[in-house]
Amino acid sequence: MTAARPVPVVPEVRRMSFDFSDDIPAWWLGGDRVLTRNIDAMHMLFPEGERFFVRSVKRYLRDITDPDLKARVKGFIGQEVMHGREHEAAFALLDRDGIEYQSFLDGTGTTFFKRLEARLSPMTCLAVTCALEHMTAVLGEGAFTDPLLDAAHPTMRELALWHAAEEIEHKSVAFDVYRAMGGGYVRRIFGMGVAFASLTWLWHQGTKHLLRQDGGYSADDMRALKQRMREQGTDRMADVRRAVLDYLRPGFHPDDHDTAHLAQAYFAGRAAA
Repeated sequence: MTAARPVPVVPEVRRMSFDFSDDIPAWWLGGDRVLTRNIDAMHMLFPEGERFFVRSVKRYLRDITDPDLKARVKGFIGQEVMHGREHEAAFALLDRDGIEYQSFLDGTGTTFFKRLEARLSPMTCLAVTCALEHMTAVLGEGAFTDPLLDAAHPTMRELALWHAAEEIEHKSVAFDVYRAMGGGYVRRIFGMGVAFASLTWLWHQGTKHLLRQDGGYSADDMRALKQRMREQGTDRMADVRRAVLDYLRPGFHPDDHDTAHLAQAYFAGRAAA
């Protein structure tokens, strides 16, 4: 018998303001240059990615008749706006250390999402958003068991955990909008194909862009990165690949894998602190 899915909650918009000050070292993840720039590359993708998610879901806000789903969408939008704002604020660390990133954002990040929206229908953009939301929720789940984050500077670790918890909290919103608007299986799987290829390519390109300015880039850097993650038992892309396979099930729903307790425990801990 299949376990009952958790009752969806309305995502809470939490006003955050992280202090990205000078006490955060350049290589804030355990003093490791490659690991730090790999995660920085993901941070670079978040602001434009979050704006794409918001646009994709917001297009259908007026068409949603279920008041509970509409409330969840509004919470989702608020959370994603806050995520983009805080990750953009973290760019101050790259500015401080003389790491140029704007050309990557202009030439790859912003342009990529604009081209995606120009070439795909709104419903297909929503399907891509559903897939990316699934992958970010899986990455978010991993953040709570990832030993690498234990070595991160406290501010950067808190940024990652806050974002991860909210990704878990709202992980089924875009998917439920897609279903409510009549989205089907074939388009959903096509959206995952676009999402997976885009995420892996953009993440890799962003990592290369940052490393070239911080000691140089070589293929050996990426091999060393994969080896370190295997040694730590924390291969993020392996997690993403498993998430993709799960997503291919015709009856898939993001809440089939109940991870709500991770977000609830995190926010309870913050409230008690």
